[in-house]
Amino acid sequence: MANRFINQAAAGLTSLRPYVPGKPLAELERELGISGSIKLASNENPLGPSPQVRAALEAQISDLSRYPDGGAYELRHALAAHHDVDAACVTVGNGSNDVLDMVARVFLWRGRESLFSQYAFAVYPISSMAVGATLRIVPAVDYGHDLVAMRAMVTERTGVVWIANPNNPTGTHLGKSALRQFIESVPPQLIVVIDEAYFEYANDDDFPDASQWLGDFPNLIVTRTFSKAYGLAALRVGYGLSHPDIADLLNRVRQPFNVDSFAQAAALAALQDQDYLRRSVEVNEQGMRQLTAGIERLGLKYIPSAGNFLTIDLGRDAGPVDQALLRLGVVTRPVANYGLPNHLRVSIGLSDVNSRFLAALEQVL
Repeated sequence: MANRFINQAAAGLTSLRPYVPGKPLAELERELGISGSIKLASNENPLGPSPQVRAALEAQISDLSRYPDGGAYELRHALAAHHDVDAACVTVGNGSNDVLDMVARVFLWRGRESLFSQYAFAVYPISSMAVGATLRIVPAVDYGHDLVAMRAMVTERTGVVWIANPNNPTGTHLGKSALRQFIESVPPQLIVVIDEAYFEYANDDDFPDASQWLGDFPNLIVTRTFSKAYGLAALRVGYGLSHPDIADLLNRVRQPFNVDSFAQAAALAALQDQDYLRRSVEVNEQGMRQLTAGIERLGLKYIPSAGNFLTIDLGRDAGPVDQALLRLGVVTRPVANYGLPNHLRVSIGLSDVNSRFLAALEQVL
């Protein structure tokens, strides 16, 4: 049914569709009349939050009637110390996608171009289209970024280049030299966003920490999140690191009180609990080995991943397989909306959950 108000809406919304998240377990179980389901659809940390986070959240309950610190002073300064930058370089967000949306609202508009790779994170086109920017999509190579082709598509109209490293939903990643050379090659006024939502999971010695390059590239923005390795997906807290002048502009469009008190307290506690972070990475590495071995045993292909998920090539339409898995109480993420109709993206879980997924997949193939 046509939307009766579409002609009154901003022009960019005409062909825009809402982001569709993974199906919640409660909704699935209500629909199918089942229980005991497992969710491997949203790249969440299977360990749950750290004990220090739980304690920090309990301590916040008495202040529920008060607004949060609108400037997130303690969190910004803790993040600045963590990354060895000035606090003026830090922009906090309601998840890192909030920061990505701020970038689009500041640096893109009708007539400007938003440049990203095929199989890029859905927020890049959503936020870009919402402000009326033109999408420029670079064909992928081996499911990852083709930086040579991306550089060739930069024009005087390009406002923002978006690069997820590691990339979601494919898990591919770029090495230090290639990524740095690309940033060096673009015009200095062009905003380059390096989305490092899965940074903590990447264990390749050649994997770059782009936040260390902020002093060299004033046009660089690096985004991080607490939703993945730190296990705080429900609280929605992330941040951007950039030159203070860019952070100043982002903060001009940042919504008041965009990161609540619980999220700020939890992020502070999570940042201090590096033992939990190391355990999260260890569990992910173990689970990745388990999952890749199981997929190979089933004779299927997958895209090697530097994140906390694996994107599996079923060799046929993934939709019916996804539906069959749902009936068995196993929630994965079909990625046809990313142009990968034969693939399922599966989050890395604990050992027993991974085993259940592999058994269910074998059953429905």
